[in-house]
Amino acid sequence: MKTPARRTFLRQLGQGTLSSFAVPLFGADLLSSWKAAGLDNLQNNAEGYWELVKAQFHFAKGLHYFNNASLGASSAHIQQATNTFRNTLDGFPSKYMWGGWEDEKEVVRKKAAALFSVTPEEIALTHNTTEGMNLIARSFDLQPGDEVILANHEHASGTIPWEVWQETKGITLVRPTLPILPKTVSDLVEVYEKAITPKTKVISMCHIVNTNGMVLPVKEVAKMAHQKGILVAVDGAQSAGMFRINLKDLNCDFYTASSHKWLFSPKGVGLFYAKKESQKHLKPLIVARGHTDTSIRRLENYNTRNLPEVLGLGASIDFHNTIGGDRIHERTFELKTYFRSKLEGDPRFTIKTPAPDTLSGAIQVIEVNGRDVVAVKEKLWEEYGIDCRPMTGKGLNALRLSFAIYITKKDIDYLVDALNDLAG
Repeated sequence: MKTPARRTFLRQLGQGTLSSFAVPLFGADLLSSWKAAGLDNLQNNAEGYWELVKAQFHFAKGLHYFNNASLGASSAHIQQATNTFRNTLDGFPSKYMWGGWEDEKEVVRKKAAALFSVTPEEIALTHNTTEGMNLIARSFDLQPGDEVILANHEHASGTIPWEVWQETKGITLVRPTLPILPKTVSDLVEVYEKAITPKTKVISMCHIVNTNGMVLPVKEVAKMAHQKGILVAVDGAQSAGMFRINLKDLNCDFYTASSHKWLFSPKGVGLFYAKKESQKHLKPLIVARGHTDTSIRRLENYNTRNLPEVLGLGASIDFHNTIGGDRIHERTFELKTYFRSKLEGDPRFTIKTPAPDTLSGAIQVIEVNGRDVVAVKEKLWEEYGIDCRPMTGKGLNALRLSFAIYITKKDIDYLVDALNDLAG
């Protein structure tokens, strides 16, 4: 028999769970600031709107963060929601770790599926891109002589799984060289087309390369590959959340991404897409009780995991959707264009990212001519508080700059002034 005290406890516990999903999307502070700034008519104060978005990210004092391609920050709302989930879990650990949040976890799956225009039965909630690449590379029973195409700009987490799980079996990893500054999408498609042979089984490719921010032609390569019975796996670490992505339209077989970059989720959460028809090829990396599940959930059967971060991913997608995917998409290319307009044609600099919007987005790479990039990066940090990533490989010797949605035009002006000072 339930005592009055126990009934009260259970009722409060239930209310606590519901309230964890009732966290205001931007919090009261943002809503108050929104009204005070008169931002109902965004056309009259477009940059003011993005200043308000920026205010939701609480960076260290004096830090100018242009390194989102390495790791994103979570907004105040996402932090607040995730901490609420943590407190709820610690209030009743066994309940929420095993079963208490099943429905909420499925809500996150549905939100992720909608974000990429696919079905919930094609989305697994994983840890990061690296896990997804390992899952793919380990799944195949490739034979000696079979070939997997991996272009030379792939991330180490995209190549090492193939080296460990498949190359050791005698397959061949084909490593074509991509041009750093292609002029058209066809320039890149041609590289993959020439690399395909009758022995090619899989093409594994980045959506956006982390080296110089180049967008690779997934849709065009997938169409060409499928005509030859070749599967296409995509490393989406740098694209998920940066701009609109319709995975049905891209038509790849697999897509793995870390949501803690351009979706600003809690760290150590990832998304894995597998086309329904291609799921038969996949084997889980980890098996535990429930391993006979035939749904895509078999790929995320970890038994115990950090569920507050998974539910925090749902909050990050809410944040993304509240701003609006279309608005974020447009802002991505607006910031890119604004930055390039400040420095293109200046003989002191070389932009080493292709210019067309079909070939690059919010990651741009620039060389200060005649200067060692590591030294330039250190001076930017020491003298201006600017954090970015020096890229020394592939003949770049260039700074990788990330223009996430918390970057404003004022921030870009500050960056450009610093670069001009350093260039002399």
